Amino acid sequence: MTAQLWALTFDSLDARALATFWAGMLGREVEADGASYELPSPEPGQPRLRFVPTGAVKAGPNRIHLHLTSTSETDFRATVERALTLGGSHLDVGQLPEEDHVVLADPEGNELCVIPPDNKFLAGTGKLGELACDGSRAVGVFWSEALGWPLVWDQDEETAIQSPDGGTKIAWGGPPRAPKYGERDRLRLEVAADDDEVERLVGLGASRVGAGQLADPDGNDVDVRPAAAVRRP
Repeated sequence: MTAQLWALTFDSLDARALATFWAGMLGREVEADGASYELPSPEPGQPRLRFVPTGAVKAGPNRIHLHLTSTSETDFRATVERALTLGGSHLDVGQLPEEDHVVLADPEGNELCVIPPDNKFLAGTGKLGELACDGSRAVGVFWSEALGWPLVWDQDEETAIQSPDGGTKIAWGGPPRAPKYGERDRLRLEVAADDDEVERLVGLGASRVGAGQLADPDGNDVDVRPAAAVRRP
């Protein structure tokens, strides 16, 4: 089987509280899974979010951040206000005054952007419009081949892929790459794959870094869940 994107996983100091924040932002329900918490995907093409406990404090900017869409100026303002009410905060990452999106942080400092309603690139993607990643064109091509998702953007070293079912896009902004903070990426992709598929991913440029763990060609951490253990949303 082709690798399936199972989740975007967050390392969390308080997994339940962070899951509750994101449930409020995305209009999803929280499900417990042992010590971890999940927000199942509401429809095809929208990734589930997983929140797993860690004792490690966030040390620097993540290589992945989330873009939330809005349907109107009222919805745009309401999304920002909802984030602040739920425990988020404004974040200065050097954005310019003329930029019209709003940069925020969730309660554990993970970066997110609220995107204005006139953004055509994210039209029709759903509330979780994009996983915006730091990475090279090569890693975008890798993930396109790994998941069987077509490239929907490939220009000036920037790439983006999207499930054939539509939904959330995953995009890579090209060089320069941000440094990696900590032993493992705090936000990382998790795939479901059998042993043969893991071998194929390694052949595409991934590397093994531990049991149930790979790194993509840019060195970003990837969790691997056995395909037989996958529960469908």
